Amino acid sequence: MSNRAESAPETGHVRVVGTAHVSADSVREVEETIEAERPDVVAVELDEGRYRQMQGETPDDLDPSELLQGNTVFQFIAYWMLSYVQAQMGDKFDVKPGADMLAAVETAQEHGIDVALVDRDIQTTIQRFWARMGFIEKLRMAGGLVFGVTDARIVGLMLGLLVGFVAGPIIAVLGGFLGLTEAVFVRALGSALLGVGSGIAISWLASLVVDDGDSIVAGLAGGLALALLGGATLGLTDPFVQSTFSGFMTQVGGSLALGMTGGVVVGLLGGVLMAATGMDRGEDIDELDMAELTDTDVVSVMMEEFREFSPGGAEALIDERDAYLAHNIVSLRNQGKDVIAVVGAGHKQGIENYLRNPETLPPMESLTGVAEKRGIPWAKIIGTLVSVGFVAFFLLLAMAGVRDGFLLRLFGAWFLVNGIFAAGLAKLAGARWSSATVGGLVAWMTSVNPLLAPGWFTGYMELRHTAVNVADIGRLNELLTDEETPLGELMGQMFDVPLFRLIMVVAMTNIGSIIASLLFVTYILPLFGAELGGAEAVTRLMVDGARNSAELIWGALT
Repeated sequence: MSNRAESAPETGHVRVVGTAHVSADSVREVEETIEAERPDVVAVELDEGRYRQMQGETPDDLDPSELLQGNTVFQFIAYWMLSYVQAQMGDKFDVKPGADMLAAVETAQEHGIDVALVDRDIQTTIQRFWARMGFIEKLRMAGGLVFGVTDARIVGLMLGLLVGFVAGPIIAVLGGFLGLTEAVFVRALGSALLGVGSGIAISWLASLVVDDGDSIVAGLAGGLALALLGGATLGLTDPFVQSTFSGFMTQVGGSLALGMTGGVVVGLLGGVLMAATGMDRGEDIDELDMAELTDTDVVSVMMEEFREFSPGGAEALIDERDAYLAHNIVSLRNQGKDVIAVVGAGHKQGIENYLRNPETLPPMESLTGVAEKRGIPWAKIIGTLVSVGFVAFFLLLAMAGVRDGFLLRLFGAWFLVNGIFAAGLAKLAGARWSSATVGGLVAWMTSVNPLLAPGWFTGYMELRHTAVNVADIGRLNELLTDEETPLGELMGQMFDVPLFRLIMVVAMTNIGSIIASLLFVTYILPLFGAELGGAEAVTRLMVDGARNSAELIWGALT
């Protein structure tokens, strides 16, 4: 597995040892090679942070400003996924991940040999990896981690709820074109109330005899059956809905019920199908043997699969690191050092190519720092358009002569709806009251400017009270491999891990603001528009406002 790369006589020599990061054979090879050759330097595929952690030092707490900047939270999810897969490999072959690098360091220290840390900082690598991936690719990667947390039925259910929640407002807006009358919304809302109530009761009873996942499925199936029979078919809940809810609330609840019911049914059926066919598990680790692992390290195994759908992601994690490692190793060789370089086998060929042809190395500056996202910055473009549209809406109505009291009530409704949903979901995810309140107070502003996120503010407040460090990832990996703890208890334990709770608080705050904005536009805004005479009247007022603004500007210029 080892070769001596050619080098000029006046320079040192390099021997590259390619290892599998979870291979006991690799550990023995590393120890034997260093003891036999006694080089000047042992170069290892580690950065400073991973080296100190491997030495047993307490991981540094993460700086709040760095953690919440940009997509850093999501980068940690990517880092978590890589760590999780490697930990699974280690459990399978009963070798601690990174044992090869630790063996190289300890053997070198025993013989008084210098150790060089030649890898790029892991945070830089993950940031560049994340920046190079497309949106769909990130969803697919996150989905791989989600399927490790729970089964496909629960994932399908949650996705169905999310899709259905978005579909509900669309149904409300297009209800007239679809032939949906008030009676349909009454029946849908009543069926939903009956289904939810009975489903919760059935799920609780089922949890006494089966595990959490099956009890949830039982509750959903039973609730859906009663909703279809007692609510949708027999209309037993119609009198209750008609006497309890207003026409507006009936339309809101009924449209959401239709959308979410459809989403849950489709999502749950898809999840059950995936669970039955084994599609949610991906490649079984049992299918990998040690011979395969000694040909390429675990990270490279996964990244070569990623290369098929994310060349940019694989470039950051494999190709760029080949060049970065080679830069540092070539530098040691040029100093006249005899070097044994211990790296993952997936990097071996790339490094040796650079050692033979160092002139092909890309500039070191191109391998460090924050990577720029490629392609058209659609997020910035859309965010700017949304912000301009929001300001223009209020400005044009004001210029058309709409009274200030109406605009203040409209803005107040926007503020309250965003605040309630953002703060409510943040609290549901475990945020402190102070953190949830801050997220709720800024949600109206972040909805206007999608380039900001209320979750950043909520997360920053959380980090003032809670320390988060990379050791949390190890704890999450242990929980993910726990196959005995019931799902509900397992999720509770995951929320006890500060990093996971922070990620969920940030995500739920943002989701709350998105939901609020969607509900405001589709349900509440039409109510305010009715005060002005409906959608046509609002459109005319905006045209009048634009005309008045143009006349005012023209008058000022002339």
